Amino acid sequence: MPYNSESFKSFNPTGEIITALLLIGVLIILAIVVGILARKADPTKKPKGLLLLVEWAVEKLDASVKDTMGPGFENFGGVLLGIIPFLFLSFTIGITGLPTPMSNLAVPLSLALITFILIHVTSVRYTKWRYFKRFIDPIPIFMPINLISMWAPLISMTLRMFGNAIVGWVLISLINSLLGNISAAIFSFAPAGLNTIFISPIVTPVFHAYFDLVSGFIQTMVFVFLTMLFIAQERPDDIENEVALATRKENQA
Repeated sequence: MPYNSESFKSFNPTGEIITALLLIGVLIILAIVVGILARKADPTKKPKGLLLLVEWAVEKLDASVKDTMGPGFENFGGVLLGIIPFLFLSFTIGITGLPTPMSNLAVPLSLALITFILIHVTSVRYTKWRYFKRFIDPIPIFMPINLISMWAPLISMTLRMFGNAIVGWVLISLINSLLGNISAAIFSFAPAGLNTIFISPIVTPVFHAYFDLVSGFIQTMVFVFLTMLFIAQERPDDIENEVALATRKENQA
């Protein structure tokens, strides 16, 4: 394909996408730093600083995965460890004044798509060719309904994250506008434009703390829990019992 400079000129990412890419870059650098620290760390000594924090997060995630998903998903905590920081920062970065990535539909859709793919990969992994039987259960006439319901987790998780981000942004904008008008009325003696900024910086941090930090934390936990739940339920009960028995024998050996 010949080089076409116009294709690069037409690439015009939004502020939300740029912020998302910056977050990914920062997290990649952080992961590299943690990897270097882990290689240089003395295994006979207690880790400190960043390495201690990461080790604590890994232990908590592994325990949560074990309790929620059961045996057979021992390495899934590593997947979540890559998603959780990005998801939480994508919700909370707006408190710094940067565009919130979650207010761009492409970002929550991409995260939900990861869960959607892992759901079906897990199902194929455990059920093999029986995977296709899900589309004709309980009888073949239900195939159109099953094909539609297959997309339910992707759509619901995407709209949940996107909706919460948009609602927070709209409410903060309305509050800022209201406080600006109140400030302009109280400080009408000040120059126009300048008289609108006296109250908002005092009040809006409280709302930012909720809609960015608290809501971001809640949405992150909900996404992680639903991801573990949706994926774990793709493993049939008979296979779960076999995995649990094999794990128990391995621990006793």
